[in-house]
Amino acid sequence: MSGFIGRLRDGSWLTLERARLWALAVLIASLAGIVYVLATAHGLNDYRGRPLGTDFSNVYAAGTYVLEGRPALPFDAPTQYAREQAIFGAATPFYGWHYPPFFLFIAAVLALLPYLPALALWQGATLALYLICIRAIVGAFSPSPRPAGRGKEDAIVARNSLWLLLALAYPAVFINLGHGHNGFLTAALIGSALVLLDRRPVAAGILFGLLAYKPQFGLLIPLVLMATGRWKTFIAAAATTALLVGAATLVFGIEVWPAFLASAEFTRTVVLETGNTGWHKIQSVFSWVRMWGGSLPLAYAIQAAVTLALAAAVIWLWRSTASFPVKAAGLVIAALLATPYSLDYDLTVLAPAIAFLTAHGLTRGFFPWEKTALAALWLMPLVARSFTELTFVPIAAPLMLVAFALLLRRAMKETAESQRGPLPAAF
Repeated sequence: MSGFIGRLRDGSWLTLERARLWALAVLIASLAGIVYVLATAHGLNDYRGRPLGTDFSNVYAAGTYVLEGRPALPFDAPTQYAREQAIFGAATPFYGWHYPPFFLFIAAVLALLPYLPALALWQGATLALYLICIRAIVGAFSPSPRPAGRGKEDAIVARNSLWLLLALAYPAVFINLGHGHNGFLTAALIGSALVLLDRRPVAAGILFGLLAYKPQFGLLIPLVLMATGRWKTFIAAAATTALLVGAATLVFGIEVWPAFLASAEFTRTVVLETGNTGWHKIQSVFSWVRMWGGSLPLAYAIQAAVTLALAAAVIWLWRSTASFPVKAAGLVIAALLATPYSLDYDLTVLAPAIAFLTAHGLTRGFFPWEKTALAALWLMPLVARSFTELTFVPIAAPLMLVAFALLLRRAMKETAESQRGPLPAAF
């Protein structure tokens, strides 16, 4: 057992060949699953009677209302459901519209196409943005090429295709594809903004501002920008958000905002607080408490405490002398943990954090448990929903908390090293 624990601790079990084989196995199985769903579909619905791309159905249905000149209707749950039934059949499940009004622009553009081409365009375009983001992280923060024979780990860098295999095979990718969701776009926006943050602060701010379509993931970003004096980025993000709000108001009318606020109340009470979505699908500390029988006030209190602790930790991290990839990964992981409302397809957002930490580890070396933690983060979306549903034991939030703690440990060691001189990597 000590040998097994030792290999987990030092990460020696995670060889290049093992990583490639696992990624290929997951990729092949996931593609087979997608082919099966498409082969057994009838019309626009899968074999279980759900729309292909499930949650994308609410985006498409909302877009049809916009094209009809009735942009406030998607925010009314019964009316939105009636349109989904009209498109996909009376037996289709309900998929609610939970986005701010400016996301209606995208919905309207997609609704100009037939449903299946719209779904393919949405997933294909945002998947490309996701891959461009991961490639940018790998290219910017991986170690420089070494002479041949100086270490197998160099094969992971941008000079070969393993980064692409790992990015495509990441299990959250196929969860996102199955749901027709926006995880690719969210990951691309936050990851690309972080890559550009120091070199092009205004562009980074614009990308952060566009992330306002998923406001629950932006709780900590303004704090980091203010705490580190990145005012150009902060102002660009605020201006972008203001422009989105103004454009939505101008095009759709002021009435969309009361409709949105009313729908936000529905989202909070029905989707989140009562667990109608399923506690095993929501990957948050809040859901963890509720699944284990905690009351609503207790769940909010524990989530608030975790969020405040994360805010303090992230501010310290970004004001420290830790390396930038560590700071970037910390913000991404904390952003997922800070909200009570994140589902398993949102775990796509972890991909930039994994890329930042992997590239940095290849450059500076891995501390104990870091390789195993990264592998666990990569595999976790594969079983996060099903394992929790069967056992009532959540794994996503606890694992992200462990990864964040390991990340803070590295940041403290790097900060100490910058102040007192080099310290050994193994401790």
